[in-house]
Amino acid sequence: MSTQPHVDPELIAVFDTMQETEARVVQGLLSSAGIVSIVTSLQAQQDVWPGVGGVVVQVGAAQADEARQLIAEYESAPPANADDVAQAGGEGGEDQGT
Repeated sequence: MSTQPHVDPELIAVFDTMQETEARVVQGLLSSAGIVSIVTSLQAQQDVWPGVGGVVVQVGAAQADEARQLIAEYESAPPANADDVAQAGGEGGEDQGT
């Protein structure tokens, strides 16, 4: 029995950027929603030639619309500030005893 997720053979680009880190954040967002995605570098690796080419996030055709909607919601959400993170119990939200 295979543990590999099923990947649609037809991949659709749903997000592109010049920053690989931004693409990885989007990939994590999609993954948390159960959408399998791949990040592909265009023309040049960003860690070797920053600013040359770009990076694209691709998903299976069947999940492209859902992925685009999630990305649009993420992009339109206000940025989290340190107080929001602390109240949610994230980093910096608890006294470390210092």
